[in-house]
Amino acid sequence: MPKAKRYSAGRARALGLATRGTTAPNRLRRVDRWLTGVHADLLISAAAPPTVVDLGFGASPVTTVELLARLQAVRKDVEVVGLEIDSERVATARAQERQGLSFRHGGFELAGLRPLVVRALNVLRQYDEPPALAAWDTLCAGLAPGGLLIEGTCDEVGRRAAWVALGSEGPRTLTLAAHLPTLGRPSALAERLPKALIHHNVPGEPVHAFLSAFDAGWAAAAGLSTFGPRQRWAAACESLAAGGWPLVGPARRWKHGEVSVRWSAVAPAGVAAPPA
Repeated sequence: MPKAKRYSAGRARALGLATRGTTAPNRLRRVDRWLTGVHADLLISAAAPPTVVDLGFGASPVTTVELLARLQAVRKDVEVVGLEIDSERVATARAQERQGLSFRHGGFELAGLRPLVVRALNVLRQYDEPPALAAWDTLCAGLAPGGLLIEGTCDEVGRRAAWVALGSEGPRTLTLAAHLPTLGRPSALAERLPKALIHHNVPGEPVHAFLSAFDAGWAAAAGLSTFGPRQRWAAACESLAAGGWPLVGPARRWKHGEVSVRWSAVAPAGVAAPPA
C-alpha cells in the first residue's frame, strides 16, 4: 500500500492529515442507522435542503454513496458532500457524483461549508488526544445552527463501533454499537473508543467504570442467552439504567445492539461537557 500523502506543516494544521484510506461496503451502517433512527427529526425539520458532510471518506467513496441512500429515505433533497484531504481520492470519487452527492478537497475546515451534520468516522484515531480534541472544536464551530458532529471509530467490517455526538456546545453522548452474536462482552468495544476516551479506559476513570458495570450486567444476564444476544444486551442496558447511568434515547434502540450514555457520565477530567 502506498504511503499516505503528507502535507506541509501549515497546511496540515489547517486541514488535517490523510487517513490510511481503508474502507469497505457497509462499514458505517451502524452509525448511519443510528443517525436516521435517532436524529431523523433534525434532517426533516431543516427549512432548506440539509447538507451532510462525510469527512475523510478514504480511498473509496462507497460509504459516502451508502450514506446518501440512507439519508434520502428520510429526506429526499439532502445534499451529501464527501471531503478528503487527498486530492487523488477526490478525483477518483467524482466519477460517483450524482444528484445530491458531490466530492471536494477539504478537511477540518469543512471546505467552507456549514453542514447540518458531519460524520467523521475513523478520522481522528491517528491523532494524539490534544489535537483530536482541538479538531472537535474546529468541526463544531463549522456546523450550521443546531448541527451535529458524529465522531468515532469502528472495526474494518463495521461489527464494533463507538462514537461521540457533539453540538456547538460540545460533546453530548457516547454511543456503543455491536454485532451482538460475535460480541464476547461489552468491554470488548473498548478498543473502538474514540481518541478522547481510549487512553482513559483504566481503573479510576469514568469510562472504565461504565464498561465494568456493563460487563457486570452482561454477566448477570447470561441466562437470557437462550433467547438470543439481543435480549441479553437489553437486560444489561436495563441494569446500567437501574444503576444510575444516564442512558439516552429510547430503549427500543437497545435491540439494535446500541446504547447511548450522557457524555458527562463518562468524560475524563479536562474534556469539556456541555452545560446541564
